[in-house]
Parts: sequence; structure tokens; C-alpha cells
Amino acid sequence: MARELDGDQAPVALSSVLPRGKGPGTRLPRRRGEMSRWLITNARLVSDGETIETDVRIERGRIDRIDGGLSARPREMVVDANGRYLLPGMIDTHVHFREPGLTRKGSIATESRAAVAGGITSFLDLPDTLPATTTRRALADKFSRAQGRSSANYGFFLGAAAGNLAEIRATGAAETCGVYICVGGSGRDDAIEDPERLAQYLSATALPTVLHGENSAVVEANRARALSRHDGELKASVHPEIHSREASRAALDLVSRLAGRQRLHLDGISTIEEAEALEAGRLDQKTSTASVLLPNLYFMDADYDSLGNLIKAEPSIKTASDRQALRRALSDDRIDIIASGHAPHLLREKGPRYNAAAAGMPVVQFALPVAWSMVAARMLSPDKLVEKVAHNPARRFGLVDRGFAREGYWADLAMLDSGRRCVVDEQRLLSHCGWTPFAGRKLPATVAATWVSGKLAWREGLLTGQVPGMGLDSAPD
Repeated sequence: MARELDGDQAPVALSSVLPRGKGPGTRLPRRRGEMSRWLITNARLVSDGETIETDVRIERGRIDRIDGGLSARPREMVVDANGRYLLPGMIDTHVHFREPGLTRKGSIATESRAAVAGGITSFLDLPDTLPATTTRRALADKFSRAQGRSSANYGFFLGAAAGNLAEIRATGAAETCGVYICVGGSGRDDAIEDPERLAQYLSATALPTVLHGENSAVVEANRARALSRHDGELKASVHPEIHSREASRAALDLVSRLAGRQRLHLDGISTIEEAEALEAGRLDQKTSTASVLLPNLYFMDADYDSLGNLIKAEPSIKTASDRQALRRALSDDRIDIIASGHAPHLLREKGPRYNAAAAGMPVVQFALPVAWSMVAARMLSPDKLVEKVAHNPARRFGLVDRGFAREGYWADLAMLDSGRRCVVDEQRLLSHCGWTPFAGRKLPATVAATWVSGKLAWREGLLTGQVPGMGLDSAPD
């Protein structure tokens, strides 16, 4: 129990500082500076492979103490977790926050607010902006845009593109979280599929190198057959036939042939065949690592009937058997990381015609509750899920003092109420695009609060007014 103090010396209960009952996006009044001194009591803390009942003290943005029976200090905000889970916040390694150049769809400011609502405390943003993030100057511009505007911590990938080998060779870990290479797909200007060119890019850097894509020739052949079969106008249900398992596997085979013993990260695994080809074991003992996106873990091809183009994405959502294989691959450590794949588009860009519909969907606002559905279904334990959404992203991308609830680490934390199911309400969305494929779905948990670098960014459906995001420091393995 916290001891009693008087006046300005008294600790302040969370409920007295942060009233409930306002809509999402309403900013709460700031009190007592920046609310950066916290004592979280009676938490079920999940980190480093175990769950313990404990208290957590936050000072100067970092976790100062993890122990039971801690007493409140002067001017310390106190929150009673009341037995709820306290997790290291999700580090989302695959988002498209659309800035610069595509801000009609979203921005670093809007999408990071949605992210903290979903239990995400850090994100790594992909390079497909306008202009594309393929130079050191473009990276610096993104960091400048994020500073003071991002609710979550941030890092940015440098994209591989024709003519930027020198940029890749000159870029260091202080400037980027890694190099992102698209190895194919439909109509992508940034795709690098020629084996000789791809080999040059793979050998150009010691930074974490991420590969994603499908074999373009296979995709286009599939498309031609589908158009012929359906007289030119396609429905969303044909999407996994066009962006097929063969297209994904062909891209994986190309990378595998060229990689040798080089350590790579394979992004967006979506099929049984890919999952079975991956190496099982601890992340730090693998030659290459892999991630899966939340839509591929949650939806299946039967959902095209009701959701249509809303779940059109690349990689495509495939069968129930593929989904089950991906979940198993998480459990047996063939897949190392869960990412959101957040790629917002305006609703008018998603339909009604399949041929013209954009690929991608907003995900971040419900990321941790959607991921928790695998815990609720007893497919993953809480500590295994935390490994996939926090520990392994931090390890793989060398994020300094992030991804774990440890003394001395940054206090990036998400409080999850697993006893409080929620129905996704489309009137309470924070992503700029204003829609979600999860509308009306029941999720097995609610993000009760999110701390980013020791500051409270989200609580019970409310933004706090804090914009605490920081640039991520990295020291690649």
C-alpha cells in the first residue's frame, strides 16, 4: 500500500488525473508537468519468458524498479493495474505511415496516435513514400517530420532502388533501422528481381536487410489467366489466385539461392510452403529470420465474401490451412516476429472494382488485441506472444534498451485488460482513413493504457495529449 502524503507531496491516483468518458482523439488535460513519474502496482508483468505479479516504478522515462510492495514517492502518479497484464509495448516492424507525399491516406501524427491506442510503442516505417525513402537526405527528412509529432518511437527503413547502391553503402545504423528490398510484385517500380543486381544489394551493407515481395512474372501470368477466365472484371475472391503461393515461394527461393550464409530478414510470410521452409530455433541462432503480418494471422480467404477489397493486400490473405500453418510456425519458432502490416488507404481507393482497388488496410489501432486472440485461443502463451511482438523485433533490429520490461530500459509498456472484450466501433477510429476491416468484430482484450518512453500516451480510449515518440537508437547484431 502507498503511504499517505499531503498536498503537492501526495502521489496522484491515475483515475483522478485521467477522467473517462470522452471520445477517441480527445486530449486529456495535462497536469503535474509531463506525467513522467509513475508507480504501477499489482501488475502481471510479462517479460523475458515469465509472468510475475509485481509493481513497476518509472523515472525519467525509464523503468527504475521492478519489485513487489513498492511505496509511492512524492509527486508520483499511481495506477493500480488490479491484476491486468503489463507488457513491453509492441514494436511494429512493418508500417506504412504515408508521409511524405501520401498524407491524404495518413500521416506520422495520425497513424502513431492510432498505434499507441493499439499497444504499439515503437514502429519501423517502410520506404514507399513520395518521394521514396532511398537516400540519406530522405531519411533525415522523415526523422525531422516525426520529431515532436509522433506519439510512438520511430525508425525508418532505407529502400533499395535503381542507382542507390552508393547511398546504401554510406548509410549507418545512426541513420536507419535497416535496408528494405522489394524483390518483386505487381507493377512496382522499386522491385529488384534480377539475380545479379539483387546479389549486389544484398552484399552492400552490414545493416539489417529485409526482403519482401512476390515473383512478378508469376503474378502477371496469374492475372492474365484470371482476366481471361472472368471476362476482364475480377472479384476480390480471386486475389489469392493472382498473388499466389507460387509467386511468394518463387521469391523466397530466389533469395535463398543468393543469400548463402548472409543473415537476412524475410518479411510477410503468408503460406504453408514458406513456413515449412523456414529454420526453427532461437532468433539469435538463425541464419535468417522471418515475420508474419497480422491480417494473415487473423483473416482467411472465406472472408473475401463479406469484406471484399477491404482485405485486398500483398501478400494476399490465403486459406484457413495457411493461417493455421502460420500460427504453428510462431509457436515452434520458425516465424520470429509479428508485425501489423498497417497500410491505410481512403475507402474510395478500396473499391468497388477489384482491378482498381488499392492493396493494404489499416491495422495498428487494434494490433495488440488482435494478436492477443492467439493467446485467448491457447495457440500462444502470453510470454511467447511478447517474444514475437516486442523482444524479437528489438533483438533483430538492435534497438537499444527497448523491447523488454527490465530495470534501466525505456518504459515502453502496454497495459492489457484480457478480461474485457471489445467490439470494434467504426465511430471511434484514429487512423486518418476512417475505416477498419475489424469493424464489428469482437476482440478478446482491450489496451487499457500505453506508456511511451515513460510518458502516458493512451488510457481507456483517450489520448492524453502527450506526444512522447523518440527516434530509436540501434546497434545491429
